[in-house]
Amino acid sequence: MKLSMPRFDTAQLLVVGDVMLDRYWHGATSRISPEAPVPVVKVEQLEDRPGGAANVALNIAALGAGASLVGIVGKDEAAAALAESMAAANVYGEFYEVDGLPTITKLRVISRHQQLIRMDFEERFSQADAQAMNQKAQALMGGTGAVILSDYAKGALADPQPLIQAARKANIPVFVDPKGSDFSRYRGATLIKPNLQEFETIVGPCANEQELVKKGQALIKECDLDALLVTRHEHGMTLLRPGETELHFPARAREVFDVTGAGDTVIAVLAAAVTSGESLPQAVSLASIAAGIVVGKLGTAAISAPELRRAVGVEQGAERGAVSVEQLKVAVDNARNHGEKIVFTNGCFDIIHAGHVGYLEQARDLGDRLIVAINSDDSVNRLKGAGRPINPVDRRMAVLAGLESVDWVVSFEGDTPETLLDVIKPDVLVKGGDYKKESVVGWEIVESYGGSVQALSFFDDCSTTAIVDKVLGKNS
Repeated sequence: MKLSMPRFDTAQLLVVGDVMLDRYWHGATSRISPEAPVPVVKVEQLEDRPGGAANVALNIAALGAGASLVGIVGKDEAAAALAESMAAANVYGEFYEVDGLPTITKLRVISRHQQLIRMDFEERFSQADAQAMNQKAQALMGGTGAVILSDYAKGALADPQPLIQAARKANIPVFVDPKGSDFSRYRGATLIKPNLQEFETIVGPCANEQELVKKGQALIKECDLDALLVTRHEHGMTLLRPGETELHFPARAREVFDVTGAGDTVIAVLAAAVTSGESLPQAVSLASIAAGIVVGKLGTAAISAPELRRAVGVEQGAERGAVSVEQLKVAVDNARNHGEKIVFTNGCFDIIHAGHVGYLEQARDLGDRLIVAINSDDSVNRLKGAGRPINPVDRRMAVLAGLESVDWVVSFEGDTPETLLDVIKPDVLVKGGDYKKESVVGWEIVESYGGSVQALSFFDDCSTTAIVDKVLGKNS
């Protein structure tokens, strides 16, 4: 499946559900308390992060999409901290305040990147509170591309049917991150996304893939769903749709550090991608990639668009190797977002020899990433004459892509790479040979935006033309 970054900035989503504040106290521990056999933590850092439905909205905003959030909070300091965090992230928040009950808060004590204890401050909100919140949510549905229901079983979504029916009546898709032992509450939703444990709580244990698919399809029919996505930890995700073959998506995580908030990221990326025009399978694949990033972070965390774009580039093979111009633009943007310096060189590179290898190694030392742009076959023929190139462009690109010093290889049709320089805007333009700056093609373009131009010498006695002449016997 070929993936690309969606236009998240075209999407507007409404998140409704159980909002909470994730609070972290960080500190060192070096002794055991004399009062009880527990570690003593010297708290040195306090950190507040939006959690639950608020974390879903934060993930949407981090992708560059528009996000509105509706939930229930208490009239307390935690609610104020949550509202401030949402405003700072450019999320529009509409909170129904309940006097006498706390904003749901989860306090975690962390030492040496390990969670020592979690303390929860919460009381279940009433059905009347949920109904009042529903009214706020329905008032915000106009203009939204999708509704996400983030259910943590704290009372805000005790009865989600009014929201689902109102959204579907307006032809707005509804994506649900469910909780509890009764999924019939979500009847009529577009998609629900339980994890495997939640799914088996509803349908019973699944001994194998076939049983999971069969029970999943029955649940889709029973709850009148368009799709069901089961997240399965190290086994990835399974997407089920009526009348369609099931799709299994592998887990992308290289190292699982903390699964907190991973479900929030999945539902956020999934819904935002679909709202941006992606197909459901493509959206699930993007969500799987995003989940693989977030489980490598500590605590609830949002996935930014540059992080996801970079991961998609790796997935599509654009992290290194032979690429198209479009792939190169994405890869360079990703590199720049990580503060990397881009070096660019170009040439025919018809027969790769020791001079080329040494020169490219020197060029790579001038920055963090090296782009090698090579002339197309027609261009080489125009420049070098009949019988050239010896090697066609795909073979030349393959050889260059295999060199450790080279990050990306791209071809161009013209006789000069000036069009590519305009698009890529490298930090350093390098040319091999005894050149003055003014004789390097494209130097004006590079210097116009603050880049630099450098000339490096090829190794002695190395020349493609000389090698070709020797093979042809012209120097004998």
